[in-house]
Amino acid sequence: MNIRRMQQAYGSSALENEVGGASPHKLVLMLFDGALQAIRLAKLQMAQGKVAEKGKLIGKAVSIIDEGLRNSLDAEQGGELAVNLASLYEYCTRRLLEANLHNDEAALDEVDALLGEVRSAWAEIGYKPAPAAVEPAHALR
Repeated sequence: MNIRRMQQAYGSSALENEVGGASPHKLVLMLFDGALQAIRLAKLQMAQGKVAEKGKLIGKAVSIIDEGLRNSLDAEQGGELAVNLASLYEYCTRRLLEANLHNDEAALDEVDALLGEVRSAWAEIGYKPAPAAVEPAHALR
C-alpha cells in the first residue's frame, strides 16, 4: 500500500495527526469514511440545488476512490480480490460522474451502498476480539 497516496487522497486538515499515526488498515477505513461522507453531503447539496458544492463533493469522493482506495490495491498480494475491487472502484467512479452529470440521487445511493458494504467487510477484517479469559487450571477440576 502506498500510504503517502492514501494520506494525500484523504486530505490534510485537522486529521493530519490521526492519519499520520494510522495503520494501513485504519487509513483504508478512513478513506471509505471520507468517500461515504462526501457522497452523503453531495446528495444533500443536490437536493438543495447547489450545483457547485455538489460537484466539489462528488469530485472529492472520486479522488478518494481513485487516488486512495484503487491505488492502494496490491494485485500481487490481493490477487483476484484486488482485481475485483479495482473493477468495483472503477464502476463507482463512473456512477458518481453520471450522478453529477444527471443529478441522479439513485446513483449516489447505489455507490453509497456498495462502498458501505466493502467498508463493513474491511472493518470486520481488522476486528480483533479480546482474548477470552482463561480459567485457572484448578477451576476445571
